[in-house]
Amino acid sequence: MEPFLGAIGEAKRDFGLKVVVHTGIVNKDLAAKLAKAGIDAALIDVIGSDETIREIYNLDRRIEDYDTSLGALEEEEVPVVPHVLVGLHYGRLKGEFTALRMISRHRCAAVIVIGFTPFSGAPMQLCPPASPHDIASVIVEARRLMPRVPLALGCARPKGKAREEIDRLAVQAGVNAIAYPDPQAIGLADKLSLEHSFSRLCCSQVHEAFQRE
Repeated sequence: MEPFLGAIGEAKRDFGLKVVVHTGIVNKDLAAKLAKAGIDAALIDVIGSDETIREIYNLDRRIEDYDTSLGALEEEEVPVVPHVLVGLHYGRLKGEFTALRMISRHRCAAVIVIGFTPFSGAPMQLCPPASPHDIASVIVEARRLMPRVPLALGCARPKGKAREEIDRLAVQAGVNAIAYPDPQAIGLADKLSLEHSFSRLCCSQVHEAFQRE
């Protein structure tokens, strides 16, 4: 990432672009450089299981490294938008609630919940996708732990009939935003008399809407 930080800074300065970066694990030095580049948000997948880090991400890291990364970005006042991928461990829950507790100890601009979806030809193509109820349970816990933090259901989640159920449950669980919402979720929001609007921005920027209010 470091070779591109100068270009990122120029894009921000000369063209007024919004720049969000999926950082992965960062140290204090990289966090400081990202802050200097002026990025609008740092997106980081937070994993709450050492086993998942080793087996799925093939990294020689521990969950503490994600905690350190969140702290480094927070210290540099970079808007942090953690992502929690439900079902990352072969389609089942493992460490998601630990990840949420870790995230809740930091100052975050928003939190995004996404769901594992297997793809043909990928190593985990035969694994089941994250279930709607597992995704909903993580959203509920995120809302309980961080009642004032903007919470979004991200674009990466199972499709088809499962997506219809996921989006309906997300509305009931208290999300503030849904990327590409199913029409039934919009209808449910209307039925529940929830105020809603549409945005062309990435869901990681949902916090900006709350800052304007």
